[in-house]
Amino acid sequence: MNCLLGRSVITQLQENPKESSSVWKRKEETRKDWRKEENMAVETEAVTVPELALADTDINWDRLDKTRFHIIGAILFTAQSALLHPTSVVKTRMQVAGSGFSHMGGISVFRHILKSDGIPGIFRGFGTSAIGSLPGRVLALTSLEVSKDMMLKYIEDLDMPEATRIGIANAVAGMFSNLVSCVYYVPLDVICQRLMVQGLPGTTSCNRPFDVIHKVIKAEGLRGLYRGFGLTAVTQSPASALWWGAYGSAQHIIWRSLGYTDDAEKKPSHMEMVTVQAAAGMMAGACSSIITTPIDTVKTRLQVMDNYGVGRPSVLKTAKALLKEDGWRGFYRGFGPRFLNMSLYGTTMIVTYELIKRLSVRRE
Repeated sequence: MNCLLGRSVITQLQENPKESSSVWKRKEETRKDWRKEENMAVETEAVTVPELALADTDINWDRLDKTRFHIIGAILFTAQSALLHPTSVVKTRMQVAGSGFSHMGGISVFRHILKSDGIPGIFRGFGTSAIGSLPGRVLALTSLEVSKDMMLKYIEDLDMPEATRIGIANAVAGMFSNLVSCVYYVPLDVICQRLMVQGLPGTTSCNRPFDVIHKVIKAEGLRGLYRGFGLTAVTQSPASALWWGAYGSAQHIIWRSLGYTDDAEKKPSHMEMVTVQAAAGMMAGACSSIITTPIDTVKTRLQVMDNYGVGRPSVLKTAKALLKEDGWRGFYRGFGPRFLNMSLYGTTMIVTYELIKRLSVRRE
């Protein structure tokens, strides 16, 4: 029976070639529709689980939505600062002479502050720092990204390894950004650190940020707010260059050692990207803290102490007093909290910063 039906269908097709042609066309169109649906399904899956190109680890300034970049940055960096602020308070108190904390460990100092002043004690100066940092952060991030782009374009034709090229561009950008932001951040640093050490011997009693500004300007004029500016600019700018240069080179080397290249089909996942950037940031922060702690100790004392005798405190006078008190070890007071602060800061800051850039990429 089936054979007879099959033969009759074939016979009809042979007798009606036009009808046969239309049948085959309909079948072919059906196949094409199926293929389109399969392709769309594959594309949907690709959109749902995106793979990141290696180029997305270094998003240029031109690709960013500037408004979104600064708004998201303000929110995430403020949250990050809140997490790390207690280590800054502990480090500052350990560095001040006569505080009773200079020979104590970081954890002991933290417990003492928590016991005597409670939670507000470990967050002294945070409100001023958080609000005051907003304009400075816009200035710093803009100058960093613009100068890095300009430097990469300037040296793109030079014959050098890619890791070196990226390291140089990041280093120059870090130095320039630090120099520009010092004009804003040094007065803010003076105010915040004076609030952190309230009640300690040798410090002037102040209640609020504006009270600090009023008393400093009354005693020394506007230059009082810029105590340590020269030391900060001359020393922290190379330190910033070291940090950003080390980060850029370390990240590039790690990616290449894992087998990733710009043109390779293999692409990093979100987790791999965060892990590599965090590792590079931690390495850069650790190196920077070892080199800059002595300078930071002198700068902190210079900015908060008022009892070094006749005349305005100076870098030389502060360094001599520190050397007399505790020898060369004195320059590394607060090294533990600073090492922890800068390592954690380097890790969290760069992961946050790279996340902000990825969230702020302009939609085409």
